[in-house]
Amino acid sequence: MRKFLLFASMIMLCSFQTKKLVKVVFFGDSITEFAVQPNGFITLIQQRLKAEQKDKDYEVVGAGIGGNKIYDLYLRYEDDVLTKNPDVVVVWVGVNDVWHKRLFGTGTDWDKFGRFYSALIKKMQAKNIKVIICTPASVGEKTDYSNELDGDLNKYSNIIRDLAKQHNCDLVDFRTLCHDYNVKNNSSNKSEGILTKDGVHLNDEGNKFVADLFYKTLFK
Repeated sequence: MRKFLLFASMIMLCSFQTKKLVKVVFFGDSITEFAVQPNGFITLIQQRLKAEQKDKDYEVVGAGIGGNKIYDLYLRYEDDVLTKNPDVVVVWVGVNDVWHKRLFGTGTDWDKFGRFYSALIKKMQAKNIKVIICTPASVGEKTDYSNELDGDLNKYSNIIRDLAKQHNCDLVDFRTLCHDYNVKNNSSNKSEGILTKDGVHLNDEGNKFVADLFYKTLFK
């Protein structure tokens, strides 16, 4: 009888144990920083998880800081990401590494970009974190590759695609996906106003588009 009661107690204890949440951290620059605003893509993902009753399985948080480049992410990874004990980290960076070369004469040289990015991936994978990486979407939404920085964005995107293969990371190729969307929806070849409000930062439609892509990648 005593053994039976002990066994029953163990079963009851196990049944009341809280299931561990899968924690997903979005790690990036201002695009990610703004994503926690009311219409941002992180907020939209959180709302959809709740609507589909998956919020008890997943926790989604942001770790974006405006102006960040790849080496900023590398330097603040331990304080801003590792302390959150993530299971999955989504890295979305690269726009400022290219864009700031023209704006401020800074940015990140392509070879250093690849080395910092690779080192960051290795740090996370060493902690058994699943890493998902993303190509930068745009600095200007013209579809004929006449945006001033299209060449550099394509080069840096190719570096990220290669890193995904080298490190066996899932890839969300926003450079291709956003261009394809603009080809279908930007017949006037506008430089902004389709998925972005200024050629870089997402508008409401862009946030919906990105949230849906991330949701299909992470939670389906």
